[in-house]
Amino acid sequence: MTTEINILSLANLEYSPYIDENGQLPQTYQGQIGVYAIFDQAKMLQFVGYSRDVYLSLKQHLVRQPQECYWVKVQTIARPSRTVLENIENAWIAENGSVPLGNADHQERWTQPINVKPLMTDEEEEKYHHPANDELAQIKIIKNVCRRVEAEILLVLKERGLQEQFRFNPKLKEEGLLDLK
Repeated sequence: MTTEINILSLANLEYSPYIDENGQLPQTYQGQIGVYAIFDQAKMLQFVGYSRDVYLSLKQHLVRQPQECYWVKVQTIARPSRTVLENIENAWIAENGSVPLGNADHQERWTQPINVKPLMTDEEEEKYHHPANDELAQIKIIKNVCRRVEAEILLVLKERGLQEQFRFNPKLKEEGLLDLK
């Protein structure tokens, strides 16, 4: 059984704002299987990905890379097929003429939880590595770093007009990671 799918040209798809005039992400993609291309403010392609729930993936990317997520183009499909999704993703990257940084050197920033340890201030770093600290004290410090970074991200998104509420996974904070729940 073969699945024929018409791969739409990235150039022919309409740009949708990442955050609409009501401060919402594109709700139409909730629960939708598809491939998406994310563009920065200047409409330069930053990342191409695919997902079983495009909406949830767009939320994750917005939190991880708020400065790069301004426009999105999406092609949805009816049935999950990794082969079809990868074919569309590869076609769009080829059409772009070069691999976007989000699919190359910066892929981890787009696809993995935010590691806050490199984002520690000198003061936080000093507290964290203090010889008198046990593991519990370090966990408390790293959770506070996570809270600070989370607040900074949410402030940037609020300034962009986002009205949606995001909830971060509290268990990951103990490991110094930020990701949506």
